[in-house]
Order: sequence, then C-alpha cells, then structure tokens
Amino acid sequence: MSDLSLFQSVVLGIVQGLTEFLPISSSAHMRVVPAALGWQDPGVAFSASIQLGSVLAVLVYFFNDLRVITSGAFGAIKRKDFKDHNFLLAMGIIVGTIPICVLGLLLKPMLESDSSPLRSLHTVGIVSIVMGILLLVAELVGKKMSRLSLSDLGIKHGLFVGMGQALALIPGASRSGSTLTVALLLGLKREDAARFSFLLGIPAILLSGLLELKDLIAAKHAGMHIGMSEMAGGLISSTVVSFLAIYWLIKFLQKHSTICFVVYRMLFGAYALYLASTVK
Repeated sequence: MSDLSLFQSVVLGIVQGLTEFLPISSSAHMRVVPAALGWQDPGVAFSASIQLGSVLAVLVYFFNDLRVITSGAFGAIKRKDFKDHNFLLAMGIIVGTIPICVLGLLLKPMLESDSSPLRSLHTVGIVSIVMGILLLVAELVGKKMSRLSLSDLGIKHGLFVGMGQALALIPGASRSGSTLTVALLLGLKREDAARFSFLLGIPAILLSGLLELKDLIAAKHAGMHIGMSEMAGGLISSTVVSFLAIYWLIKFLQKHSTICFVVYRMLFGAYALYLASTVK
C-alpha cells in the first residue's frame, strides 16, 4: 500500500481545479499527470473526493444564481406556474442529473477497477481526441444557430445536456467539455452554455464526491491510503483553483471561441497515447 504525500495531494488538487471546469477532462488529467510524473495512480476515490472542492467553488461562485433559481422555482410551484423559467431551469438541472447518476451506479465497479480498459491511457488518449473533434463541430455548427440564453432553457434542454454529461464517466470525455458541446449544438451562447454546464454539474459532482469520500475515509478503496492532512491539502487547492478557473472561463468565452481547447485536447490525447506506449 502506497501513501500519497501532501505535496502530491496539493498538486493533484491544483490539477483537479484547473481541469474540472475547463473542457479538457479532469479525470483524464488525474490519470495522465501522475503517470507523467512517475507517481502512483491516485485512483477514482481520491479523484472524486477532491471534486468536493470544485463543488464548493461553484456553489460560492453561483450562490446568487442558485438562490434566484431555487426561490423562483418554489414560488412558481406555489403559483402553479409551471412555465416559469426558473422552474423549468431547476427541473432541467434535476432531469439532466439523472443520466449520469443511473449510468454511474451501473458502471461503478468497472469505473473503479484499476485494470478497467476505461481507465487505460489508450482510452484517455483516444477519447480526448474524439471529444475534441466533437467540440470543434459544435463550435462551427453553433455559430450558424440562433443563440439561446439561460432563460430560454427547459426540461428537454436539461435532458439532452445531461445525456452529454453522462459521457464524462469515461476518462478523457470531460464533463464540462461534453456538456458544453451539447449545449452549443442546442444553440446556447458560449458563456451561457458554460454557466449551465457548471450549474448542471453541481448535483452530480457532489453526489459522486460524497460517495467516494465515504469509501476513502473507511479505507475501503484498494491501492492507496490517504491521510486527513493530505486530503485537506487536495481539497483546499482544488477549491481555490476551481473558483479561479470558473471566473476565467466565463470571462474568456464571452469574447473567444473554444478552439484553443480543441487544439489542447488533440495534443493532450496524443501525449496520453505516447505515455500508453512507454509507461508500464
């Protein structure tokens, strides 16, 4: 059994924070970065647990949005106004969370197995490249569509984007990348597509993190023992960097396209495939 040092935990927390909300796949980077540095794979449990730092960051950043949506949805229910945009947006988030929860529970044994082909560097590399191509297609197609905003979203939008979010169970797909891709194809403006991606991710990341944190603290996850100080270091660095990443991405997408992320995904995928051929 190998311990994860405090330094390694903090570094991986930074990696998690940078990649959770940028469309470049946090799970892929949490697999590739340790391999590139010669560290042991921290495993799904540790990776999912420090995602709670990302959840805290997005809750703080979007606190006012969540307050408005929640109060508006409950007010609409009291008025029986089921066409209210806050009610529809809240329902879209709830419905959109179902696909990844159902598939996550069904695929949990396979996803957590260190020998699973879904966690191989080959899979990470190929999926990163394929999803990069799909993001490019969404960027090009989305330019030709009428632009929707958050107030235009409803249950069907949540379901479609939620189905895209379920792809993030495969390392390399990227939760934010897959949801951003689908949202752009539905006609959302880039910054609103990113905001909806963040809001939709809150329940899924929170549930996943809490489930895996329970197993990690109970030392049920095979492979590594993580101390409380190491876990705290990973969570703190993940929280701070996640907040900065959210702020930066929303500002960036107001004036720029996602092409730079497409290029990065191609290069990252190629590097993952290279590592797969050299790392035993």
